[in-house]
Amino acid sequence: MCERDDRGRLVLRRHADVVAVAHDPDTFSSRVSAYRQIPNGLDGPAHRDARHLLDPFFSPPRLERLRPGLEDLARSLVPAPGQVVDAVAELGARYSVRAASLWLGWPAGLEDELLDWVADNRAATRSGDRARTAAVAARFDEIVHALVVARCATGTDVTAELIQTRTADGRPLHEEEVVSILRNWTGGDLSTLALCVGVVAHGLAVRPEVQRALADAPDEALAAAIDELLRIDDPFISSRRRATADTQVGECPVATDELVVLHWPSANRDPRVFGDPDAFAPVHNAAANLVYGAGAHVCPGRPLATLELVVLVRALLRTGRLCLAPGAAPERETPPAGGFRRVDVLLESV
Repeated sequence: MCERDDRGRLVLRRHADVVAVAHDPDTFSSRVSAYRQIPNGLDGPAHRDARHLLDPFFSPPRLERLRPGLEDLARSLVPAPGQVVDAVAELGARYSVRAASLWLGWPAGLEDELLDWVADNRAATRSGDRARTAAVAARFDEIVHALVVARCATGTDVTAELIQTRTADGRPLHEEEVVSILRNWTGGDLSTLALCVGVVAHGLAVRPEVQRALADAPDEALAAAIDELLRIDDPFISSRRRATADTQVGECPVATDELVVLHWPSANRDPRVFGDPDAFAPVHNAAANLVYGAGAHVCPGRPLATLELVVLVRALLRTGRLCLAPGAAPERETPPAGGFRRVDVLLESV
């Protein structure tokens, strides 16, 4: 059966179909947006060169230097035992903004503006109004542009280093390229990391046995558990690809220039791959987990997001046992966003 959405786009939900398209960038291009997207919206050699230039910013040694600052940040935000906090808007969004600012060297005084932007971006996405989402995106570009201008001459932080980066042929990055990269690194991630915190907090709160098992677990085990919670309740809804030739996915024909939608949550819950999709099995399911995508365009920021989540979850588990706040049912986010709009949690002393 070939499913199409209200725009006539083919929607792929089977794990095998999503993986096949994600691993075939020649037939299914990532050039799907009217906006410049580096590196996500590039194909072929241009994409490969951009990843070669930018992936070192996420290298393990660099991120390890960030860890102490993230740990201080997480400890400052984790609620005291008995205190109710919304894991999405209060904990997740604030943590994502402060973590991004710490990594990129952005001023602390920008926090409220970025938090307002995160809230507006989520509301715009929820509305489905393209003009509204475009206006929110343009506002973020203005914020980033001002930061780039302020660092053109000086600075040793990641933003300044990016500005000073040279391409393989020795030229400096153009300002619009720097803005596009910073938008890619932060714009969507500020919202999605907050959604991830909500999903992970909820997933742990309803699985006390998992919390007990992870209390003293090494980073690798904690990261695997977080990935599995995100697979079970994937907050990343979809990506698009454009066909470069007449082709076929499964039994469904696809015409040249047609857009197809990769539906990550459905693929991550495909019973043909995962059996019971709600079963928590991080080791068994790791190889097939598509939370961060697949193929050449797998999320470049995965190492940073994993570190940020591991540090925050460890701080939570060291403070107490995570529970859903009594009398406050979690509120689901509205498509096309995933995860939760609100999850009130508290930590019980152990």
